[in-house]
Amino acid sequence: MVAKWGAAFEMSGLGLCFTCVETQGRIWKCLQNRGVILTPKLPQVELSLACNDLVASGRDRKPNALVQVAVIDPHQQHLVTQACTEIVEANKDPLFLTGVTFPSEYPASPETLVKLTVYDSKDKSQESSNFLGSATFSVGDLLRAKDERLTLSLRSSDGVCAAGTVVVSRLKMGEMEEVDVDHITTDIPPQKCPLVCDSASHACVDRENYPLTGPVFKNPVCKVYRFQTMDSKWMLVREQMEECTLSFSIPRQLLSLYIQQDMNRVQDLRELGELSPHWDNLRKEVMARYGGIIGYYQETLAELDKITGRSFKPSCCKAQKSLEFIPINLHTQRMRVTCPRKTDAFYDIVTVGAPAAHFQGFKCGGLQRLLSRYEAEKKSFSTAYQCIYYSPEHTAKAQEVLSTVSLLQPLITSSADQLLQAAQERSSTGLKDVLKKLSDKTEQFVHTLKDELVKSALLALHAAQPGYVSKNQKPTPAQAGQHQGHVHQCSEQNPSPVQGLPGHSPATSVTESTVMCNNVDGSQTTTKGEGGTLPLKHQDSIPHHKEYDEEEWDRVWANVAKCLNCVIAMVDKLQEEDNNRQEPVPEQQLADVITSHNPGDWKEQLCPLVTRLKDCVMEVVGKAKRAMTFVLLQEAACSIPQGFLLQQRRDVVFSQALAALACGFVMRLYAGMEDKGFLRQLQLVGLVAQFESLLSTYSEEIGMLEDMEVGISDLQRVVFKITEAKTDDLSDLQPLVCGRRDHFTVEVPLPRLVFQTLPEEIKEGKPLQVFPVLFNVGINEQQTIAERFGDISLQERINQKNFEMLEAYYKSLSEKVPLECLPCFQTQTDVKELLETLGQNVVTKKRKNVEILWIAGSICRRLNGIRFTSCKSAKDRTSMSVTLEQCALLRDEHQLSKDCFIRALDCMRSRLTQGDIGQWEDPEAGAVTENKPASRHFYPIALLLVSSHLLVVWLILSLVFLLAKYQ
Repeated sequence: MVAKWGAAFEMSGLGLCFTCVETQGRIWKCLQNRGVILTPKLPQVELSLACNDLVASGRDRKPNALVQVAVIDPHQQHLVTQACTEIVEANKDPLFLTGVTFPSEYPASPETLVKLTVYDSKDKSQESSNFLGSATFSVGDLLRAKDERLTLSLRSSDGVCAAGTVVVSRLKMGEMEEVDVDHITTDIPPQKCPLVCDSASHACVDRENYPLTGPVFKNPVCKVYRFQTMDSKWMLVREQMEECTLSFSIPRQLLSLYIQQDMNRVQDLRELGELSPHWDNLRKEVMARYGGIIGYYQETLAELDKITGRSFKPSCCKAQKSLEFIPINLHTQRMRVTCPRKTDAFYDIVTVGAPAAHFQGFKCGGLQRLLSRYEAEKKSFSTAYQCIYYSPEHTAKAQEVLSTVSLLQPLITSSADQLLQAAQERSSTGLKDVLKKLSDKTEQFVHTLKDELVKSALLALHAAQPGYVSKNQKPTPAQAGQHQGHVHQCSEQNPSPVQGLPGHSPATSVTESTVMCNNVDGSQTTTKGEGGTLPLKHQDSIPHHKEYDEEEWDRVWANVAKCLNCVIAMVDKLQEEDNNRQEPVPEQQLADVITSHNPGDWKEQLCPLVTRLKDCVMEVVGKAKRAMTFVLLQEAACSIPQGFLLQQRRDVVFSQALAALACGFVMRLYAGMEDKGFLRQLQLVGLVAQFESLLSTYSEEIGMLEDMEVGISDLQRVVFKITEAKTDDLSDLQPLVCGRRDHFTVEVPLPRLVFQTLPEEIKEGKPLQVFPVLFNVGINEQQTIAERFGDISLQERINQKNFEMLEAYYKSLSEKVPLECLPCFQTQTDVKELLETLGQNVVTKKRKNVEILWIAGSICRRLNGIRFTSCKSAKDRTSMSVTLEQCALLRDEHQLSKDCFIRALDCMRSRLTQGDIGQWEDPEAGAVTENKPASRHFYPIALLLVSSHLLVVWLILSLVFLLAKYQ
């Protein structure tokens, strides 16, 4: 059972971690005793293959052999293609490095029948293979055989056993006996090479029976390899890729939250009360826009709810409207390395297509460019719609105020009720504890509302009401001039509340384009400038008039603090009286005290003050909510329709990015639950999430990268919390999302027994931070054109900005967490030294500088971080990057033989775990063939040819353009 848990635990986690099998075994047994775990399936069997005396079709050539493995379904009696080895070129006695493992849907049992078919691949470029022979055996025969090894004769198509033999062995841990590296590919009989590992203790993961990842990861695809080390020993390498249910569950939850937030916004707009015709029309138009988005999101959510069984979106559906919130090809990939007499090591990567609005397209660019253009043009929009312009800082502050007030109000009310309950029980200790919590929340509430934006917005809202114009007669020219002078003087001596906020400079030049604040009658407030009379800027356009008491808001929110002080004073008085009564006093003095003062019930004395506090809080909340809603009304009105389209695009991109981040966080959390150093780092600092992007800065991929930049940056608004699951049922272990667009919380539930092992602060619900960083280096032929003839400033800016963020994270980590908490690597390069090298590479002008990605990934692993790799669809470029990184890790950390490096890379790429995605995406995909390996081997040549053709086309078009220009 301990071994079974160790195997199950192998797929959890990101980065490098080591499994504490004994501890996990105890947890596994406890959970099983509680009925959490289903009946375990039989241990999986892993096989190694080799051939002897193969006969090729031509007498003078040696075969390029590969073996296709199929399982005979015992129920339906048909072949199910299971695996395929790599091609061993020009060898009649090939020893295959790619092994065979059985998936959970076809578990190995003694009755399982396996068919082996050997092919001769004549020419990879022609993608053709000749049948050499086949053999069939049962797993029971293998287990009963001596040394668990079978030698089977290959039957040719005519039934003559003259095609050679195939050797099937169960993988076991062992060492090579004086076998040279060259023997892997030369004519040495494979039986002289002892086998590699024991599958019984390192079985393929049974996800359904794994209590922590069962509801999150599913449909594993497993590959197993054996590679030679520099000291002539063997290592076992397992790849396992899985789908993630969060691909759909996170977007569904986000859509529900988006719908609820927008519906609340519509309700807030209704509660603004009666407005003048101009503002009322704007409100109706904004509400109609919100209604359109709500309807679209509801339709999308309904379509997603119809989808069952699928756990990822294939790239062929990336432009499908109903799936635009779903990330492309979100998968987890783990490489587990088993070496003789060493602890197993794990390396994980989350692969996902670039978070981008593929359905909406990139004709006008991506989010980064669209948002910049939108902010630059918003002032002109506000002029056209006759509304007040608020800067992005103002709107962000308004959203923050709304969010904070909505969060704190119920907490204050709850604390006030608890205070009365403690008073009723006459509990001095309870009063003290509850009062402290009430004071903290109320002070935070008052501090949030102590902002000039709220005050100025209330003034603007008052001016937008119908009675504002009727109560103020149109001023005479002289009065108007006096008013203008007064406003201008106030803007100089006492800057406007809006002007004094962050992001607004009082010294803004009057020659800039201005945005006018219009009242109901369309009149414009003006002020004098050097060149004459100019429209008043919005920084100075908040209406000032004598009928509205500008000090009212200050008195309202200050009353909350005064009421709190009264409550505190009363609690102190009650506690003091209680202490005095407990002290011994003379009888006459006691009689005087009783006669002069009857203490009465504590609750009766506190109740009026607490009620007054709650009433003041409610009054303040109502005013602040209306004021901030009016600010957001201006934002929405000024952005019709561009702002709503951009918000929708941003929602789409963020949904994809959050699904990927949640997937990575869950994996990393599961891996580190036994690592106290990791948990300490998670609690004190948080985790870095490093996104590696391979997009080019050419054509539509520029827009994808611009989308991705904003989406990854928006992940800074996300925190995680670990909660205790309601039950140990797998359905209650699904992560949950709550919050609103400016702040989301992802709750990750754990079984009770596992939850109890966490640090106290984490169990108490401390928000756990994640620091996303993005590094991009284009590597395809389009990037070659961009670097020679285009613009790569976007890539340079992204890398420089995120390098600074990564550097800041490491500085914070080194100050709070001992370096002993970080994982150990064979390569002893210091993280600080790696950061210096990364900084140098970021500023170096070098084409396709993949060193940036290599170093950033290495830093991420050394910092216990979460690794992501992305390209357009998370297929070709992503798989090439992942496999190269895995082989480099085997070389640097596990002494993979240098002579075996290329062949190991070919093995992973020939039957690539990531490459299998392409087969899954094609519903008509049949038996596994060797088509993909050929395309992998000739990938660089294809890039070169395509790049050359594109370059020629570009030069011809440029020449035609120049000739037309001068003619």
